[in-house]
Amino acid sequence: MSKIHPTAVVDSKAELDSDVEVGAYSVIGPDVRIGAGTVIGPHVVVNGPTTLGRNNRIFQFASVGEACQDKKYNDEPTVLEMGDDNVIRECVTIHRGTIQDNSITRVGSGNLFMAYVHIAHDCMVGSNCVFANNATIAGHVHVGDGVILGGFTAVHQFCKIGSFAMTSMYSAINMDVPAFVMAQGYPGRARGMNVEGMRRRGYSRDLIRTLRDAYRVVYRQGNTLEEAIERLQDGVPTCAELGLFVDSLKSSKRGIVRERRKGADDD
Repeated sequence: MSKIHPTAVVDSKAELDSDVEVGAYSVIGPDVRIGAGTVIGPHVVVNGPTTLGRNNRIFQFASVGEACQDKKYNDEPTVLEMGDDNVIRECVTIHRGTIQDNSITRVGSGNLFMAYVHIAHDCMVGSNCVFANNATIAGHVHVGDGVILGGFTAVHQFCKIGSFAMTSMYSAINMDVPAFVMAQGYPGRARGMNVEGMRRRGYSRDLIRTLRDAYRVVYRQGNTLEEAIERLQDGVPTCAELGLFVDSLKSSKRGIVRERRKGADDD
């Protein structure tokens, strides 16, 4: 029995594993490859060139692999690549890359993208992330592993969100967020380390204390970013998580989110 609904339209140049399910009125375009166990719900559009891995679940009215919204885009054959076990909820939009970058948008595995999430062109998203409803990342944004974006978070183009960072609801991020850091507000400000997330991942008290101390070096002791990095370097060889935090500081080109100064306006 076919797992492709009779009302679905699947282009002859698409490559679907034999057990891929495609729901009613969905459209699968040419140059689309879909791995085993993936379920495409009703009224979904997948355009290519796009490669989806195994066991992804795409809900109704999502648009995956569509041409981007960049005015410079001129229908070049750019790509979307996605890993395995992702859940893409209703009305999510994920766009392919542009030749102004590396011509690719890439999404890892095990992510949950809730309703109305938008992932723009040339974004790089890691694995095991959660983007809550209406979270939006603009073009060229890089997101690490295990990141949580609160509902209605908006991330400016070219920003980097380090692994295991978290934003609160309605955050507007226009600077880089280092690994493990919580950001909140408009514009986004650092609010401390994502301690609850660390506990849920089973981090020891000593490791959590090490990362909280590192946060203080960067944000509370009056150091420049360069001075803070230099002070933290000694601990990096013996602590991979501290190394991840320091690497996210060193790789920042836009500058990192800062804490709100007492008495300062956020405008």
